[in-house]
Amino acid sequence: MDTRIHYAKVARGVFEAMLGLTRYLHKSGLEESLLNLVFLRASQLNRCAYCIDMHWKDLRAAGETEQRLYGLDAWEESPYYNDRERAALAWTDAVTKVREGHVPDAVYQRVRESFKEKELADLTLAITTINGWNRLNIAGRTPAGSYRPAARPRAASS
Repeated sequence: MDTRIHYAKVARGVFEAMLGLTRYLHKSGLEESLLNLVFLRASQLNRCAYCIDMHWKDLRAAGETEQRLYGLDAWEESPYYNDRERAALAWTDAVTKVREGHVPDAVYQRVRESFKEKELADLTLAITTINGWNRLNIAGRTPAGSYRPAARPRAASS
């Protein structure tokens, strides 16, 4: 499959605007692992191969277990996620699938038990941003497989 659109080359402004949102999110105070779980889950729902590959690799590079990653497609039945993660995943599913009937009040109540208002605003922006990236990559046919996670600093040995 050939790439259709090279956003960074032909529409640098689009690429930079999306990167700006992503940079904000990584400085927002939400846990990096939570952001990447949300990014991966939305990418699964949207079937974005490039983003699935990217966020799976980022999570593994950060020490996430294979079991939690394999269980993400069935997170509701998997015992590997804490209450905050479950609330975020439910919110991710509802916001990503908004066309199926909007975001239910019960999902909102659940996420509000684990997230303060600013955190929820940032979480919602994270979901909106990854949905945007998914659509750009799917439409542009960005090929999966080439992404390499950033090197993580190693702890000093004693």
